[in-house]
Formats: sequence, structure tokens, C-alpha cells
Amino acid sequence: MKKEPARIVFESVRKAYGPVVAVRDVSFEIPAGTLVTLLGPSGCGKTTTLRMIAGLELPTSGRMLIGERDVSGLPASERDVSMVFQSYALFPHMNVIENVAYGLVVSGTAKPAAHAGAREALKSVGLEGKEARLPSELSGGQQQRVAVARALVLEPSVLLFDEPLSNLDAKLRRSMREEIRDLQQRLGVTVVYVTHDQEEALAVSDHIVVMNHAEIAQIGSPRDLYERPETVFVATFMGDANLVAALLQHTSATHGDVRLGGMTLPVAHRGIAAGQVQVSLRPESLAVQASSAMHAGETHPAGILQGVIKKAAYLGTHIEYHVTTAIGELFLKCDEVLQPIAPGADVSLTPTGHGVTVLKP
Repeated sequence: MKKEPARIVFESVRKAYGPVVAVRDVSFEIPAGTLVTLLGPSGCGKTTTLRMIAGLELPTSGRMLIGERDVSGLPASERDVSMVFQSYALFPHMNVIENVAYGLVVSGTAKPAAHAGAREALKSVGLEGKEARLPSELSGGQQQRVAVARALVLEPSVLLFDEPLSNLDAKLRRSMREEIRDLQQRLGVTVVYVTHDQEEALAVSDHIVVMNHAEIAQIGSPRDLYERPETVFVATFMGDANLVAALLQHTSATHGDVRLGGMTLPVAHRGIAAGQVQVSLRPESLAVQASSAMHAGETHPAGILQGVIKKAAYLGTHIEYHVTTAIGELFLKCDEVLQPIAPGADVSLTPTGHGVTVLKP
């Protein structure tokens, strides 16, 4: 009864609206049974890419496969795909079970069978007992679940989400993204998820396709993209990053040292030539310590960078510091909240052993 999830393949797919290119010759593969997020700023091409998978837009050129079938020219009605829209698009005059069963009914399924399928779908999203309610009688999170159930009841091989959590408050967004991830893993369906929220993408994805200016900037796992960004755009888009100039020296076939002020840090050089390079420092890559707390004559094996606190902001779980240093102003995060360091204080910055990446030119 349950359909097998399908892989999705894009081969040099391009979408243009007259002279405007929305997606420029992109190629990638989404493995069957995974959750892959299309991530990027507004206008980068992610929603157009999702709509091409859905069949709501057809590519100008290139080839798209769902499973082993070329769907490049097929309309939405001939693809085994369901989509959850940003607005949920529930029928306000229909109750919950009628909304969920609608797709089955219009496709010719008898009403009793359609309602039986709808009840199973509602059970899978935790909405048993809500069948008779109208959408207006549900919370935003419950409406979102109804939209998911309506898509699931069709038993698609691919499930698409277009900014599904943008209408929810922060706490509910966190809860719902966990539910969507749990649902995907439980059912094993292939999911393509569009968002502009980096934290959301990091939390739910097996892999992330980062897009910018209608092209793919980088594809990788959440950890790859955060810890090993390839370009300035990816480094700054996937969380906070300090961009600083450094001197790279190769020490082996794969690794080298970068010189930053008084510090020498080991890094993977990623084939980038030795010499002047740009380095991304994540806010957690340097530990902040009041200089008065250092013992006389104490040094760090990788060296120490001296600085002065310019600004400090308490955020409950951590403190954010802006620190003036010889290599520029750095934005850093510190988990030590019991003894905050006041602006104007001298500090020593020492490497934590992670969050330092050499970027490609």
C-alpha cells in the first residue's frame, strides 16, 4: 500500500521568464527517503525550483527526474507529488476531515474510503478527535498539521513544503519543525523543504542546497555547510561569521597553519594556495577571558590575541561580545554568563579548536 519514496534529479535545469533568469542551469540529486532543504535569500530561485518539482512551473531547458521518470514536461496532475503551501490553503467552509479527504474525493475515491484514509492521515499528525472542527476553530499549528495530513493522504512519493512555518511564532516554529522531521523519518518519504531560515534548515535537513543569484552556492550536510563553508556568501549566510585576512602556510597535503595576529591556528587548506587568504571565524571559535584572569607568564600553545570589549549583550544562555583586536572587530559568543566582562575591559582570546575555515577566493 505504501509507495516507495522517489529520488529527484535535476540536470542542467534552467527557468527563465523572458530576459529574467530565475534558475540558472542547476544540477543536483535528492536521494530517496531524505529531507533536503532549498535555502537562500529572497529571489535566489529556491521557490521556483520547488515549483518546478511540483509541476507548477515547467523548465525552460534541462531535464528533471522523479524516480526514474522524466517529468520535465509533465503537469502537476501527472506527478506523484503533494505540496504543503505557506498559507496552508485550507477550505474555510469544510471541516477538518473534509479538507483532508478532498484530494481523494476529487480523484474518484468513494467518500467512505476517502474519509477512512483521511482519519489515518490525521492520526499520523496527532489530530485524532478534531475531524469535525472548522479551520477557524484550530490553532495555527493545528492548521499546519491539517495541511500536512491533506498532502499525506494522497500517499505521494515526494512531499514538498513551501515556507511552511513562516506564519507561526518562534516557539511553535521550533515545535513544528521537530514534528515535520519526526514525521518524515517515520514515514520515510522524500521531502523537499523551502525556507530562508538558516536555523530551521540546520535543524531538519539531511542535506541543504544553498542557492544565491539563481545558482547553487554549495550543497552539503548541515555540519558541512556550517563548519566547512566554501565561500564568503555561504559562511555569512549559514550563521554569524567574522571575515578576516590571514597568512596561510601549507604544512601537509591537506592541512596548514593560518597566522592571525598573535595566533597560529591549524586548518584544512582545502587545496587553496599558500599566501594571503580570507578566513571565517565563527563566534564560538575564540574563547573570551578577562586579561586579569590570566596567570602571570601564561601562554596558549596556539598563541593569544589581545583585545578590548567594545559591547556586551546578555542573552540568557550566553553573552555576545564585540571585541576590538589587531585583526579587526570580532563578534564572539561566550557561554560563561556568571561573570560577564564589562565594556572597556582588556581580554585575551584563545582558540577553542573549531569554527575556523579558509575560504575559496
